[in-house]
Amino acid sequence: MFLNFLLQDNPVTDTIANTAVDAAGATVAVTEKVSYLDFVLKGGIMIYPLILLLFFCIYVIIERYLSIKKQTKQDVMMINDIRMNLKVGKIDNALMVCTRQPSASGNILRSGIAIIGRPISEIESVMDKTAEVEIAQMEKGLGYLGLISGIAPILGFIGTISGVIKIFHTISATGNLNIQTISGGLYEKMISSGAGLVVGVVAYAGYHLFNMMIDNFTLKVQKQTLEVINIIHEPQNGN
Repeated sequence: MFLNFLLQDNPVTDTIANTAVDAAGATVAVTEKVSYLDFVLKGGIMIYPLILLLFFCIYVIIERYLSIKKQTKQDVMMINDIRMNLKVGKIDNALMVCTRQPSASGNILRSGIAIIGRPISEIESVMDKTAEVEIAQMEKGLGYLGLISGIAPILGFIGTISGVIKIFHTISATGNLNIQTISGGLYEKMISSGAGLVVGVVAYAGYHLFNMMIDNFTLKVQKQTLEVINIIHEPQNGN
C-alpha cells in the first residue's frame, strides 16, 4: 500500500522534487555566472597592485628574453674564421668577422682584435672590461624581477591579514559568530595570498632563468676570449 502511494501522482512529492531540481539549477546558474576575474577580485584591494605587478613582470620577462637571446647568439664559425684571418695577418677581415653577426661575443672579441700590437695583458684587460659592460646590459631590468619576487607575496599576505582583521571586527561589532561568516570571508581573503605567491613565483623563476642564461654566456665568452688570446700570442712565440 505504501509503495502504491509513492508511485501515485502525489502533489506534495512533485512539489518537493520540483523544488530540489530548481534549487540545483539555480546553483549551477550561479556557479556558471562567476568568472575567474570576479573570483580573483574578491581578494580585496591588494589584488589590484598584484595584477599590475603581474603584467609588468610579464613585460620584463618577454623584453629581457628577446634581448638576452639576441645578445647571446653564437656564431659557431666565428672563432675559426678569426683564427684563419689572424694567422695570415688579415686583422681587418678578422674585425669584419666579429661584426658579421651583431652579438655580445662579437663585440667583446672585436675590442681585443682592434688593439692587436699592444701588450697581451692590455688586450685581455680591454676584452674583460667589454665583457663586463655587455653582461651589465643583459642584467638590466633583472632587479625589477628580484624586487617583485620579494614584495608580491608580502603584499598578498598583507591583504589577507587586513581581511581577517575586518572579519573579526565585524563579528565583534555584530556578535554574529557562525561558520558561514568566517569561512565565506576567509576564503576570499586567502585569494590575496594566493595571488601574491603566483606573482612572486613567476618573477622568481624569470629572475633565475635569466641569470642562468647569462652565466652560460659568460662561460662561453671566457673560453672564446682565451682562444683569441692564444691565437694572438702564437706569432709572438714564433718570433
